[in-house]
Amino acid sequence: MTDVDRQDRPSLRRAAPALLGYAGVRALGLLALALWSAAAGKSPHTLLTARWDSLWYTRVAEQGYGWSVTLPDGDVHSNLAFFPLLPWLERFVAAVSPLSYADAGLLVSWLASLTTAWGIFAVGDLLYGRRAGICLAVLWGALPVGIVASMAYSEALFTALAAWGLYAVVRQRWVSAGLLAALAGLTRPVGAAVVAAVWVAAALWIARERRAPWRLVAGVLLAPLGAAAYVLWVGHRTGGGLFGYLDVQEQWGNGFDGGLSFARFVADKFTSLPGALAGIGLIVGVALVLWLYVAGVRQRQPVPLLVYTGIVVVLALCASGYFGSKPRLLLPAFPLLLPIAVALARWRTSRSAWVLGGLAAISAVYGAFWLNGSGPP
Repeated sequence: MTDVDRQDRPSLRRAAPALLGYAGVRALGLLALALWSAAAGKSPHTLLTARWDSLWYTRVAEQGYGWSVTLPDGDVHSNLAFFPLLPWLERFVAAVSPLSYADAGLLVSWLASLTTAWGIFAVGDLLYGRRAGICLAVLWGALPVGIVASMAYSEALFTALAAWGLYAVVRQRWVSAGLLAALAGLTRPVGAAVVAAVWVAAALWIARERRAPWRLVAGVLLAPLGAAAYVLWVGHRTGGGLFGYLDVQEQWGNGFDGGLSFARFVADKFTSLPGALAGIGLIVGVALVLWLYVAGVRQRQPVPLLVYTGIVVVLALCASGYFGSKPRLLLPAFPLLLPIAVALARWRTSRSAWVLGGLAAISAVYGAFWLNGSGPP
């Protein structure tokens, strides 16, 4: 532990190198996107604000819930699948500014992205020192799919709430942790991972201290309220009761089958040579994720972080639909990067800077290529 233990949160001045490094990585990604898009005759603004999920969030902000699309196969895609916090914020920003709903979503995402970097730094700084926190924040920004954090998507907002929620959990700020978990639960279904982290931390504290102060009880009770409120509201609206939201997700092709569908998807890649290369890449990617998780266990990360990360990984890899979106769904699992960040923090500054700079360049090029191609489903 470091001197940050004596603070409620690391100061902005302490976090400044992490925020500047992260902002530089994301600025490089946006520059690469602008150049690639110009060469391809596409609008980077449209790619950031009007593709896939961003369109659905904008429609919720504009018109509220109740809109759906019926596909040729009869499946119904309802906007009830999208949790409300991001469109609520889009509507608020659009109401108090001249921005459109789409641009309001982009502004929210960019501000949340910086808040995420600060929260990720705070976790790394608290556990392993300032240099590790800086490396962790920059590493997260330099992930291959890091461009998603610059889109009008909910990943940046959710990860900001999760990072600060985990920080509050580790610091035993129970009420703050509960509130942040509730807000995370209003942002994405995987908010359950933050709730679980709060509950596990509280249970361990009670088992150790043999008492339950009111702040801890309040945090435990607050944590699930966001997700529970939305899921119950959807169930009431659809007439599906407790399973109404699951029915909505099933219409989208989403479910949980323990990874069987994903395994079949990977296996099908080996029917051709180009596909086999992609299949090998997927296997290597999954193996890397699992190795990093085991490395986090060996690193003795706090149990709430391991619980949170484990749930995010399981939900991402074991979902039955939208296989191309799995890297994006893993984006909130930032504690996976802690072993790498700690290793980089032990190197000379110049050496770690070269490595992080190289990763940032690769991320920028890949993000521009990806978003000008298939993009994040």
